[in-house]
Amino acid sequence: MENEIKTKSKFWKGVLVGSLVTAFAGLIIVGIAAGINLIGQTVMDNQAQMQITAEAEDREGLDLDIINQKINTLQSLVESNFLFQEDIDKEKLEAGIYKGMLSGLEDPYTVYYTPEEYESLTEETEGVYCGIGVLVSQNISSGVITALRVFQGSPAEEAGMKKGDIIYKVGEIETSEMELDVLVQQEIRGEEGTYVDITVLRDGEELELHIQRRIVEVTTVESRMLENQIGYIMVTQFELVTGEQFKQAVDSLQKQGMKSLIIDLRDNPGGVLDAVVEMAAYILPEEPLDGMIVSTMDKDGKGDRYYSDGGKICFASDSGLSDPRYPKKDGHELDIPMVVLINGNSASASEVFAGALQDYGCAKLVGTTSFGKGIVQSLVQLDDGSAVKMTVSHYYTPGGADLHKKGLEPDIEVELEIPEEFKGAFEVPLEQDNQVQKAIEVLEE
Repeated sequence: MENEIKTKSKFWKGVLVGSLVTAFAGLIIVGIAAGINLIGQTVMDNQAQMQITAEAEDREGLDLDIINQKINTLQSLVESNFLFQEDIDKEKLEAGIYKGMLSGLEDPYTVYYTPEEYESLTEETEGVYCGIGVLVSQNISSGVITALRVFQGSPAEEAGMKKGDIIYKVGEIETSEMELDVLVQQEIRGEEGTYVDITVLRDGEELELHIQRRIVEVTTVESRMLENQIGYIMVTQFELVTGEQFKQAVDSLQKQGMKSLIIDLRDNPGGVLDAVVEMAAYILPEEPLDGMIVSTMDKDGKGDRYYSDGGKICFASDSGLSDPRYPKKDGHELDIPMVVLINGNSASASEVFAGALQDYGCAKLVGTTSFGKGIVQSLVQLDDGSAVKMTVSHYYTPGGADLHKKGLEPDIEVELEIPEEFKGAFEVPLEQDNQVQKAIEVLEE
């Protein structure tokens, strides 16, 4: 009992400490999620893999002979002394070696995936999932997982889960002991109609929820017209469908006579870069920053650039790489007053978008300082089906700002004040949302 109390005390201490990674409980989100990769997926074929191996032989690094000797010694100790010989899973033991090596880099975004984990992580983010309908975040330092958003009409909402609940256990698994993306894909997701038991902590009490998995379709963009011809667009995450949904929302509001616009990126953890680039290009002019939307730079000073030029969205790389998705058509810009709402959970792809609009002087940022994830991961598939997701570069806003561990500072700082009657509710009405009301005030000025 004493050990249990100490464990929970340690668990609670970590709730508000450190950085966050996020994932949707029904898909993998690319962003601050411990997911695939902000800028695009890098998959290496066998030839490239052989080149890496050859180059490694010529580099100074770990003494593999000494390491191999030590592994042999440890293996002998296990075979000679480990009590539960019948429980040894050799594949898990081997995977643990690789996972441990990368964890020694002390970068929470650099991770080894087994072939099974990789297969489940690379499903496309189309906006339709078989899950429970919750956006969750994980504190990187403590492993604590929190419900960031419970979607209306979802199985999780019907079962009683609320925003701010701490996901303590899934079945008998303590969630803080697993990587978020793996937990979501392998434990929370599942076949339609099956159930998952989730224990949450709320106000110091444990609550057990029995939640049915269902097909959940989440609209990533919601829009409406406010008073005084102010348009409002909320983007909950960046998926493959988000760019087109956003453009349709802008077009619809313009047809309704929109004269100014609020774009709400609060609690948006990021996602697919293509969607961000497409959305930013739909709004931004090509001047004065040469159409730049986002750029990256690796340890050797090389990088990639996404920019608009001559009515097209373009991609260029110092490494000579090409992207078959580019160039894309872009002949649109939005020349009206705009405000972008951000908070401490606006991260990665959200920061790319908000930072671009701020640098071009197209929008004022209102809210609180954003998360501050300004690094890029690439996913490298190895020839045995496993994969490594590794931090490879920084990204920069069009004006050259590096946001990593800093975040975007709002032009107008406003802390969210939730009225007592709406605490724990699905959402606060826009009329009662003080940050939205401040944004309206800024636009009317």
